[in-house]
Amino acid sequence: MNVKDMCQQVKANESAISRLSSQEKNHLLSSIVTGLDDSKSAILEANNKDVEAALAKGTPSSMVDRLRITDKTIEDMKADIQKTITLEDPIGQVDGMWLNDAGLTIGKKRVPLGVIAIIYESRPNVTIDAASLCLKTGNAVILKGGSDALETNRILIQVLKKALRTCHLPEDIIGFIDTTDREATRTLLLQSDFVDCVIPRGGAGLIKFTVENSKIPIIETGTGNCHIFIDSGYEVDSAIDIIINAKTQKPGACNAVETVLLHQDTLESHLLPLAEALRAHGVLIRAESSIKSRLELAGIECEPASEVDYMTEYLDYTLCLAPVKDVTQAISHINTYSTHHSEAILTHHYDHSQIFLNQVDSAAVYINASTRFTDGSMFGFGAEIGISTQKLHARGPMGLEALTTYKYIIYGNGQIR
Repeated sequence: MNVKDMCQQVKANESAISRLSSQEKNHLLSSIVTGLDDSKSAILEANNKDVEAALAKGTPSSMVDRLRITDKTIEDMKADIQKTITLEDPIGQVDGMWLNDAGLTIGKKRVPLGVIAIIYESRPNVTIDAASLCLKTGNAVILKGGSDALETNRILIQVLKKALRTCHLPEDIIGFIDTTDREATRTLLLQSDFVDCVIPRGGAGLIKFTVENSKIPIIETGTGNCHIFIDSGYEVDSAIDIIINAKTQKPGACNAVETVLLHQDTLESHLLPLAEALRAHGVLIRAESSIKSRLELAGIECEPASEVDYMTEYLDYTLCLAPVKDVTQAISHINTYSTHHSEAILTHHYDHSQIFLNQVDSAAVYINASTRFTDGSMFGFGAEIGISTQKLHARGPMGLEALTTYKYIIYGNGQIR
């Protein structure tokens, strides 16, 4: 079946999922959990093929980590689905009712978006996360994973389709573009007659390609050039713990920190211990010229940081260091170079924390915590469909409500205008 025909078929089966009750949708999600258990060996075997192929191509270790599925990954996927099952179904909720001057009772009712296309790279767990959230909200879904995870995704799609069959639902509620051909993605992006929304989840190249080629409305899940600002007076040990976590716990994640800004008053006390800790964790430092000079005098190797570095999402063990004179300059740097994803201030100055919260223009802004918490599961949303850095419709980690829209429902008793 070609891409256009598949999209048309998914659209034709949209009503089969949209009309299900919350109980029926939760039963479907439980069937997916069962399928993950039953297919664990096949999933791990397929993923091992994808990982071996990636290693053979010289794929960076941080990218291979995004691709790898383990027993724990499968348990995490199951846990996210179970969490999603427990969450309140937004579909059918009425957000207020009011009476207008004509005596009409008007309300806003939550409804599915319809058919959602999700295009993503690496991370085959997205196949399960995205499908689960779409199904819970009564949406049909078309999935296009990355070529590096094709073997794993094929098995995961089998799990999803088996769950649909078990619940006596059409398999074509879920579509899967089973090819590495980029032209298939381009064709998908033209199917505005059958697809209501497209969500690209990946790097800057994928998002740029989607924006430039899509005739379908897009929710962008943006790149993550994230920052942490160490304010004056914040203790060095806590700052190091937070930054090491934000950089090295999962460097290939979009919420990993890429630039650390140090208040000028912290340079004497914080710079060398931080740099030594980063180097001990295998992090390559790119530093502004004055910081580079200080580090080299102390015998710590680093590379010069350019303006391009300040704009780069490394997704690897590389980090920029730069000095700022105060919170205002830190905010200016962040708003200039960030991708408006996640930023943090480490401070004990309440007024500085509030200025930072109010003036940093990003989807998630933290006080005294790692940026790694920007995640649907961590926010209590169950799985997530992605992290939006745009401002229309959805922003930040996108859970169930982000996959809904609304319609007005109006009750009258014969009114005419």
